[in-house]
Amino acid sequence: MIKVLIADDQALIRESLQIVLSAHHDIEVVAAVGDGLEVLEVLKSCRPDVILMDIRMPKMDGVLCTKQVKEQYPDIKIIILTTFDDDDFIFSALKYGASGYMLKGVSTDELHQAIITVSSGGAMINPDIATKVFKIFSRMAQSNFAIQVEENNVDDLSKVEWRIIQQIGFGLSNKEIASKLFLSEGTVRNYLSNILSKLSLRDRTQLAIWAVQTGVTTQDFGDSHD
Repeated sequence: MIKVLIADDQALIRESLQIVLSAHHDIEVVAAVGDGLEVLEVLKSCRPDVILMDIRMPKMDGVLCTKQVKEQYPDIKIIILTTFDDDDFIFSALKYGASGYMLKGVSTDELHQAIITVSSGGAMINPDIATKVFKIFSRMAQSNFAIQVEENNVDDLSKVEWRIIQQIGFGLSNKEIASKLFLSEGTVRNYLSNILSKLSLRDRTQLAIWAVQTGVTTQDFGDSHD
């Protein structure tokens, strides 16, 4: 059962999402709140697996709330669910650790699948803004903004770890990486944990950005059976 917290300042949206998601046997909506401050208050007593986070909310918006949630509860996954496809919103949400960015026009089936994907360690980006995301990554790679990693830490990475980093840069989930590299999903999770520790990165989103910035996604690491 995936526990979901809904954060949206419009009561109609909150109630509609709650009804739609509760119809799925594998999802439990644990709370529905109207702003970022309420999210942080709920998290003191309730720990959801996934938060559906609106961007424009009073008192504390979804971007700042995403930052604070990921700092305090790094294991909680966040999907931005909004009407805004502004570049700055997308950039900030991904930078602060969101695992998904979906527009509110998405179908209920697509939203359900996004929750499943993100809760299992994957990432989900609405097709309508995928092009924007790649443009953002490209700009980041050419700008002064960069995810900093100590060079000595990079030297400690094995060939298998490099392959996993590359697939994360492509946006693949743990399950997809496991299938592609002929590993078990548990092994991929263990490798990912070790990679983040070695590189002193917070989460797979930072790792994906670093992989794109440093050109890992364009390199050839040989055959998967090596």
